[in-house]
Amino acid sequence: MSIEYERIVHIWKNPPNRGEMKDADFVAEGANPICGDKVKVFLKIKNGKIADASFTGEGCAISIASASLLLDYLKGKKVGEIEKLDREKVMELLELDLSKNPSRLKCALLPLMAIKSEKRK
Repeated sequence: MSIEYERIVHIWKNPPNRGEMKDADFVAEGANPICGDKVKVFLKIKNGKIADASFTGEGCAISIASASLLLDYLKGKKVGEIEKLDREKVMELLELDLSKNPSRLKCALLPLMAIKSEKRK
């Protein structure tokens, strides 16, 4: 196993930012029906910035690590920066090259897709 994947597995086993946020200002969900990964993202917003972020869900190491790393990155950022997030930023945070594995790429991008979804609950 490569050092990059070892890092992902470590985050998956002990994911920072995991947990439901009862007083969230923003909640979004995403699911990948092909593999069964599910994620629910919670954001607390104060003065136009993301004050706190967490997630719940089930999935593979890549989707869970992606959620944890992405939410950690968003803390303290302006809400408008969500729109600027893209695939490249997620890959940079994960430190993985999934270009040859499109099914795993969908796992990595699931949290981003949830945050950017129009279906907010």
